[in-house]
Amino acid sequence: MYTKLECPIMATIAMISDKWKVLIICKLTKGTLRFNELRRELKGVTQRVLTHQLRELEADGLVTRRVYAEVPPRVEYSLTELGRTLIPVLENLEAWAREHSEELLATRGAQECAARHEKKQALKAVPVPELASAQ
Repeated sequence: MYTKLECPIMATIAMISDKWKVLIICKLTKGTLRFNELRRELKGVTQRVLTHQLRELEADGLVTRRVYAEVPPRVEYSLTELGRTLIPVLENLEAWAREHSEELLATRGAQECAARHEKKQALKAVPVPELASAQ
């Protein structure tokens, strides 16, 4: 039996599964970006989360970090050779998502509607205790 990191697909999914990691990789496909440029590109990410995600991507060998000895320090991020090999994979994933987005949204909408209907039916079936009349 494989553990999560012994199975190549599971290890890869674990490596890029955080919400921001795929988006960071996608933004870095354009080229080298400074930390604040990345942060502006990724609307909604906090500085703490971006720092954490970049450190993990660097530890996994997908992103490289270059610090310039300037005041204030300039830090740039770019994809490594290994990180660039993910570009076609992510492009295929994006193409699949675009091709099937309407179908996926329709299915999700139908399931959510059915779940709301089931919840309403369950609530109707629950007997409501009558209020005790005042003595």
